[in-house]
Amino acid sequence: MILATDLDGTFLGGSTADQHLLYRTLRSTPDVHLIFVTGRGLESVLPLLSDPLIPDPEYIIADVGATVVHGRTLEPVQPLQAQIDRRWPGTRRVLEALARFEFLERQEVPQERRCSFFVTKERIGAELRQAVAALGCELVFSAGRYLDVLPRGVSKGSTLRALLEQEELDASATVVAGDTLNDLSLFECGLKGIVVGEAESELRERVRANGGTRTYIAARPGAGGILDGLRRHGLLPEQRVAAEARAERPAAGDAQLVMVYHRLPFEEVRRGGKEHRRRPKSPNGIIPTLLGCFAQGRAGSWVAWSRQASRAPAGFETHVPVDRERYPNLRAARIPLTADDVGLFYETFSKEAFWPVIFSFPGKAVFNAAHWRHYVEINRLFAEQAAREAEDGALVWVHDYNLWLVPGFLRELRPDVRIAFFHHTAFPPPDIFNIIPWRGEIIGSLLQCDYVGFHIPRYVENFVDVVRTQADARVLGRVACAPAFRTFGCGLGVESVTTGIRVGEHEVGLGAHPVGIDVDLIEAILERPETRRKVAEIRAELNGRACVLSVERLDYVKGPLEKLQAFETFLEDHPEMHGKVVLVTICTPPAPGMKIYRQIREKVDQAVGRINGRFSQMDWQPVRYFFRSLPFEEVVALYAASDVAWITPLRDGLNMVAKEYIAASHAAGADGVLVLSEFAGAAVELHGAVLTNPYHTDSMAEHLHRALTLDRDERRARMRRLHEIVRANDVASWAAGFLEAAARVAR
Repeated sequence: MILATDLDGTFLGGSTADQHLLYRTLRSTPDVHLIFVTGRGLESVLPLLSDPLIPDPEYIIADVGATVVHGRTLEPVQPLQAQIDRRWPGTRRVLEALARFEFLERQEVPQERRCSFFVTKERIGAELRQAVAALGCELVFSAGRYLDVLPRGVSKGSTLRALLEQEELDASATVVAGDTLNDLSLFECGLKGIVVGEAESELRERVRANGGTRTYIAARPGAGGILDGLRRHGLLPEQRVAAEARAERPAAGDAQLVMVYHRLPFEEVRRGGKEHRRRPKSPNGIIPTLLGCFAQGRAGSWVAWSRQASRAPAGFETHVPVDRERYPNLRAARIPLTADDVGLFYETFSKEAFWPVIFSFPGKAVFNAAHWRHYVEINRLFAEQAAREAEDGALVWVHDYNLWLVPGFLRELRPDVRIAFFHHTAFPPPDIFNIIPWRGEIIGSLLQCDYVGFHIPRYVENFVDVVRTQADARVLGRVACAPAFRTFGCGLGVESVTTGIRVGEHEVGLGAHPVGIDVDLIEAILERPETRRKVAEIRAELNGRACVLSVERLDYVKGPLEKLQAFETFLEDHPEMHGKVVLVTICTPPAPGMKIYRQIREKVDQAVGRINGRFSQMDWQPVRYFFRSLPFEEVVALYAASDVAWITPLRDGLNMVAKEYIAASHAAGADGVLVLSEFAGAAVELHGAVLTNPYHTDSMAEHLHRALTLDRDERRARMRRLHEIVRANDVASWAAGFLEAAARVAR
């Protein structure tokens, strides 16, 4: 079967349920060829190719027949396209010849080998027709207002017929579908046809007047009409449609909230050949917060991977309780993945292809098509499991770039659910993001969400700008960023933020939700006698010296080398500080298998050795470097004992260390100073931090010196303001605010 269909009002029309059923049926039916035949310009068709719900066309006939390309490569179909080109006199010549017809209002839409205007029917007189004919062109008028000037002999029908002949496609198995007068030529070229419901009345009349016995006039609009017509023509068996209708969505589960996160909310360990579960070692982080969403007995499911020997391990339990006492109605829905699966999906591909782009280091990105296919496969597994968990109309909350494709797969499986997505990292501007070869598939998936959240307004705006390079997006609303966020004087500031966009028939809510921290936990840790003793020990060991603290994961985006170079410059420029200040650097190792970070570690080790070799004295070593993970309690003690937190990533989605430092320093009464990179997302939220440019060594050194020499009153004022922000926007407020915003957006 070959379906050659118009788009707007036809293939893209009708109810959502009919669209899903038609698209699913076409994808699952063997030997189906799909041809888009549209009045749109090719550029306007491209966003559809990224929509995960819409089947891929084998050919695209655009510009009312003037453009014809292969669907997969978008290369012109030759020699057919060349034949059409030779008939077109050129846009400039057409516009010059028709300039005297002032009532013609040109359509500002992408187009090739045609000129389109808005005009009423009564304005189309003999003089206009003669002027067009003199150019070697023809007129096509449709929908009571659209006028196309096309090369003579070119129409949707003529190009389709020529394409079938050139590509040796079976005309007897071809059916055309349309809804306006510019589709009339499709019904005049001897093929089976479907005029969908709610079509232009003149089209129906013309088809009937021409004795269109091969054309079915459908009652249902859009996709529903196409389904009815295909069945009437005997090209789509009733049992096939019925089977797809039954398979349209899996049976609903009972989870009111489905959390889709790559990691489980507990640790899995093996002892004595048996699998055991235990609470995560670290009490901080995002997982305890997400678990809190189920604290009131909400029925839920947590979808995550489980490392196993195979994808189908013997005796594997997909569903296990998370914590029967604290979360009695929450279960973990585990997806068995092998160590190789996790290594390739997360540790290799996500970190080598996406991570550098997300943080605007495109030169470090490595794209591998085979790895992408594996990434797609894993995302599909997550979506399928989420689809099985959710009750009717449930909220499915998907997390981070590792699962970018889950919304698209999930929408196809469960059109009834509400999908929210939170991006835990930065989001780059279009000129960076669009180097990803699969950008269309990623954005197409995210546009299936009902709500998408980011840390800060800048990332929201970057996302909107990226969408605009992929699709025709209309902004639905904007709100001012101040006073919650910086607007000026910061590398990531913007004045207002988009609250929603409309792409096609779908609206996507957008928002900025900077993740908070568990302030109560940090304060409780500092109340423990053992923590207070540890703080006192650290201060005693410093022996009156100022402590500059750096806590970061080993990663080039954190700028560890740039920081060490700036500290070296600081020591060169301020010899009076020798012996009076110590840089304590806690560098957390990356996950095992992350080959990309080996080289950066070697360079950091060399820089630390060089600085200590140059400046150390008998009783003073300027840099104390620890390459290991420390228990959170020890880190909190270091926060409380430090005079300055020097947090200077080259890029960072937000930066939780900065917020943890504020909470700990304030709780300990230390009134420390936060020096923060203006390219960390937290910089636009944390009013009171000393901002610095991590790409400017002198700036880094001088801002560090300023922080160390601030008077006591200014230190206190800055810390008081910072603490108010961190306390008011803690992690519980973040989760509640995100869920509230997502709940307001109904599909």
